[in-house]
Amino acid sequence: MANNHGRSKQNTIPYLERSISSYGIHLTLTRENRYPMVNATPFWDPNQPNQVAFSKDVRTNPPGSKFKSFIRLYKPVELPWQTKLPLIIYIHGGGFASYSAATSIYHEYCNNLAARVRSVVASVEYRLSPEHPLPAAYVDALWAIRWIKYNALRGYRPDPWLNQFVDFSRVFIMGDSAGANIAYHTALRASELDLEPMKIQGVLLDQPFFGGVERTSSELRLIEDPHLPLFIADAFWSLALPFQANRDHKFCNPFTYGFERVRRVPRWFVKDDEGDPMVDRAKEFVRMLELNKVPVVYRFNPGGFHGIDIENKTSALAFFHDVKNFIYNTGAVED
Repeated sequence: MANNHGRSKQNTIPYLERSISSYGIHLTLTRENRYPMVNATPFWDPNQPNQVAFSKDVRTNPPGSKFKSFIRLYKPVELPWQTKLPLIIYIHGGGFASYSAATSIYHEYCNNLAARVRSVVASVEYRLSPEHPLPAAYVDALWAIRWIKYNALRGYRPDPWLNQFVDFSRVFIMGDSAGANIAYHTALRASELDLEPMKIQGVLLDQPFFGGVERTSSELRLIEDPHLPLFIADAFWSLALPFQANRDHKFCNPFTYGFERVRRVPRWFVKDDEGDPMVDRAKEFVRMLELNKVPVVYRFNPGGFHGIDIENKTSALAFFHDVKNFIYNTGAVED
């Protein structure tokens, strides 16, 4: 579906430039193609001699919506005999303003995620800001979960991959950066629904993109970070938040409203890197989970940068090792 969804804006990366005048700071948003869109690969691809997963696109258009939503499903090439796999509902990052489930870097990431973790992966397509500010992305991700529940019930024409290969009692929600923010809010919204027979067993947040009016030490230390400078992070929030909302809005700052709802999720896994300007917010998130006596596993790596697991395969494979331990064991992360 990469070629026929009319998603030209989704295949782009936003570049934000700032200028200062007597009227204040002005931001200019330009989306520029950097990574290509790629088609799903439901069969053996002769151009990929080391293919590790199959993938396909499934439309999930919600009733009454003009948005052509879909999920890109992945299953490992090597499947265990007569054993169903956990399902990871994955939500990509991009500052709420860029990328797609069909963008090449995320397609490759999810291929390896499915193969290394031995899971089925459902990568969610969602609407982007500023054309569709939050909570549009939360609504789209929640609809994807509802659609998967419908398949778990084996309603009319259930998807054969989900029906044949997924253990719906082991479902996890996962995201990176802004996708981790969406995963957090979507998990809390989903916890209020009857999802039987599907069971969400945990949420995994990789470098979660949270914010707040008050700056953290890591944000100030890395104010001109080459991967995520502070003014870019602020600009993403100005594009994504509701009109006139500031960074203490509940979509941005998880501690300003209803954080106690995290108790409805059985387990959490949080990962970040010391070179990420967002790392102090991730540490505070873990601390608040522990104060709420919520089971949480975490890893904070030295060095690194924001987006390292998407851009660096070695880092991604180490992260997938932790993800597999969290899903298949009792939540432990082994060194």
